[in-house]
Amino acid sequence: MASDVQRTEESTFRAYLDAVGLHSMAGATAAGLQPTEWYALSQLASAGALTSGQLSARIGLTTGATTRLIDRLERVGYVRRVDDPDDRRKVVVEPVAEALAGIGALVAPARSKIAEILDHYTPEQRELLFDYFARATPAFQEATEQIRSQN
Repeated sequence: MASDVQRTEESTFRAYLDAVGLHSMAGATAAGLQPTEWYALSQLASAGALTSGQLSARIGLTTGATTRLIDRLERVGYVRRVDDPDDRRKVVVEPVAEALAGIGALVAPARSKIAEILDHYTPEQRELLFDYFARATPAFQEATEQIRSQN
């Protein structure tokens, strides 16, 4: 049986994850996007540019569904398709800088609040926090793939 401390830690962690998820959904809605489109745009912004196959693998959609997602993002001006400089047979998808600036404005309040929170930590504590983020990210990605592979 879980101790009160474990239940409190789990509850706190769940509340944190839910808050992050809800913030993402609110950001997507404010940007006129579906959550999957928001996530795809985040992946593109992080990578700079991806082929549709690379994007498909990252977001867990079929290639056909990813093509339709890219079509929608391109139609509303968030991404553009450009020739792959390394392979003329391929096209890469890249985010439109001006559109990302609009997204940045949407998430600026949260970024500012998180920066204020982080300012309360010592450099050593921040190092520990970011070590956790770096280690937890692949763990969540692996768990996501496990869920996807079961369906």
